[in-house]
Amino acid sequence: MKSLVIAEKPSVARDIARVLKCGRQINGAIEGGAYIVTWGLGHLVELADPEAYDPKYKEWKMEDLPMMPEPFKLEVIRQTTKQYQAVKAQIHRKDVGEIIIATDAGREGELVARLILKKAGSQKPLKRLWISSVTDKAIREGFANLKDGRDYENLYDAAMCRAEADWLVGINATRALTCKYNAQLSCGRVQTPTLAMIAKREEEIRRFVPQPYYGIQAKCASPALTLTWQDGETKSFRSFDRARMERMLKALQGTAAGNGAVGGSGAAAGNGAAGGGGAAAGNGAAGGTSSAGGASAAGGTGAAGRTGVVAEIKRTPKKTQAPLLYDLTELQRDANKRFNYSAKETLNIMQRLYENHKVLTYPRTDSRYLSADIVPTLKERLKACGVGPYKLAAGRLVARPLPEKLFFVDNSKVSDHHAIIPTEQFVQLDHMTVDERRIYDLVVRRFLAVLYPPYEYEQTNLTVKAGGERFVAHGNIVRSQGWKAAYEDGYDGDEEEDQEVKGQRLPDLKTGDVLNRLTFVLTEGKTKPPAHFNEATLLSAMENPAAYMESGDKEMARTLGETGGLGTVATRADIIEKLFSSFLLEKRGKDILLTSKAKQLLELVPEDLKKPELTADWEMKLSKISKGALKRAVFMSDIRSYSRELIGQIKSGGGQFRHDNLTNTKCPVCGKKMLLVKGKNSEMLVCQDRECGHRETISRTSNARCPVCHKKMELKGKGDGQVFVCKCGYKEKLKAFQERRKKEGAGVTKRDVAKYLNQQSKETEEPLNDALARMLAGIKLDQ
Repeated sequence: MKSLVIAEKPSVARDIARVLKCGRQINGAIEGGAYIVTWGLGHLVELADPEAYDPKYKEWKMEDLPMMPEPFKLEVIRQTTKQYQAVKAQIHRKDVGEIIIATDAGREGELVARLILKKAGSQKPLKRLWISSVTDKAIREGFANLKDGRDYENLYDAAMCRAEADWLVGINATRALTCKYNAQLSCGRVQTPTLAMIAKREEEIRRFVPQPYYGIQAKCASPALTLTWQDGETKSFRSFDRARMERMLKALQGTAAGNGAVGGSGAAAGNGAAGGGGAAAGNGAAGGTSSAGGASAAGGTGAAGRTGVVAEIKRTPKKTQAPLLYDLTELQRDANKRFNYSAKETLNIMQRLYENHKVLTYPRTDSRYLSADIVPTLKERLKACGVGPYKLAAGRLVARPLPEKLFFVDNSKVSDHHAIIPTEQFVQLDHMTVDERRIYDLVVRRFLAVLYPPYEYEQTNLTVKAGGERFVAHGNIVRSQGWKAAYEDGYDGDEEEDQEVKGQRLPDLKTGDVLNRLTFVLTEGKTKPPAHFNEATLLSAMENPAAYMESGDKEMARTLGETGGLGTVATRADIIEKLFSSFLLEKRGKDILLTSKAKQLLELVPEDLKKPELTADWEMKLSKISKGALKRAVFMSDIRSYSRELIGQIKSGGGQFRHDNLTNTKCPVCGKKMLLVKGKNSEMLVCQDRECGHRETISRTSNARCPVCHKKMELKGKGDGQVFVCKCGYKEKLKAFQERRKKEGAGVTKRDVAKYLNQQSKETEEPLNDALARMLAGIKLDQ
């Protein structure tokens, strides 16, 4: 008898088939002597839509709600029917004695396979392949240690509960809101709290009133040194009391009579004047203007002449470990900050590096730690990734023994998958796109960094007393680069913005030294409002939404932290994309803002759905189900009751939805006026009739750069009338743009350039004269 292996995707199936020596291609599968390997395309089967239970549900009517299927039906996803039929045929082969589930090792991966098996009516014995990477070695080891499928029944129950609960709450609430207010409104236990978090941040910004604050800076010309005033009691570097700071400044400059004034005013009583204009004794003006945000010199308040005494020099040796390894969310945050990639783009790139190149481990992980069983493979991984720009840093690590205790190894902090790290697969950097190289670089350098010793430096805090006031300065002396040696261009991830006391190179001083002719300047700034969310900070808020919980329940907050917050590492990118495509979010630059539609939705949706507590409560119970501590039937009974209550609230709710983006353009399909909506990178006209659903793009942000200011231009219009428009005022017809780009050689893409550069580097060892000619010969200038 043969074993049937069900993988989640074709690429993974091919890898497994190769390792298991299956080479004969059959319909939707690959067969060998002992195994048959088939695959899904992600999900092949899903919970059926409402109309599968009763034809009346094709029409959205309030009186039909809530819909309560019992039991839930399954249906094959229409686009994947062919592959499902192929998998089903293999499942029911008489020579197949057992089925090995080889889908992704996690709750959703379990669901992918179990739904296929349930729809196909399989009763055959199950085994489970549970691996974190798809290298040949990992596959071989996984098949040598297959698990009993019955061990994962509770995980399957938890996965089904999650799917059915989202169906009952999400579909019913979305239909109820849409019918009640006659607008395309959607809600759910993840997307609605996400909108509520953004709304809360926007409200904080709207209510924020900037407050001016003040400080004093002292400057010494010789030795060169900048000192910052610090309150002796509160240790703060700022005060909101201007009068107090002005009195302090006068006191500091009070004994400066007889010294020359600095910057813009002369001194009375025979003192030498610098600049023009008269001033009272000692009150020379120091030029400058106030600014919002950071501190700056305030005009007319500088003086020179007082001495300061070094009161204390404190030198403290410090060590910092490298940042922990990447999980998916942390990687998405960094990629957004550095390269402006969306969460979805980063996930897609990671997926290619995992599935196609096989150089990185499973991307959809929420752990930043490794389990102890991975430690023996670290040297092999170092050798595999130690090529090109990583050769030197990796080579040093291969040549030395690993530390006995590794701070990033903790079995208790690894659930389904460990952190993202390189695999043992040999790396060919020249086969990667520019985007793939960037993401791979982030992961490899972080992997190298955690294996290096700590970064060591000596922190020096200098305290100077002048006129009875305390002034401080900070500086660091690097003793050992440690893990920062893994970053060729320096590591800037721990740089703090808006530090009140900036680090500087400190002169060689000792306690009791006198600093002469200090110049004092009143500094002024304004407090800043919270920043709008961007994709990086929104991912952080979704991962740690405890700050937005109104209940203050510590157990729920802990559960949200343990389960990864709102959504999962696998779904957050899609949730953000869905909010943009539903016209609930829009972008201004990098900032993410709510649309009018989203603001009105939050006014109309029941309070419960806006709170992260709902997800926390569900995840606590789903976790118990996966561990066998809670029965599936109990959870689903609660969800059905909650769904009835929720629909009752929507039916009895007040308020109304008003389209404030209505245009005079009529829909070409139904004739109703269309709505102007902003997507993530485009503007669209959408028919207001949800049943019509017609939409058309009227402008989108392109990758074409303006020849004047070099910013991205918008492409507006349709057909031959399309025009590129730049914010600087430049305009150019699409046809003219294409002609100009052809002349400039725009057919050369980034990939063409990357291939050419890689080819050139290869040929440094074996020079050829026709490299450029061969590369250019393959470039099509009419693309």
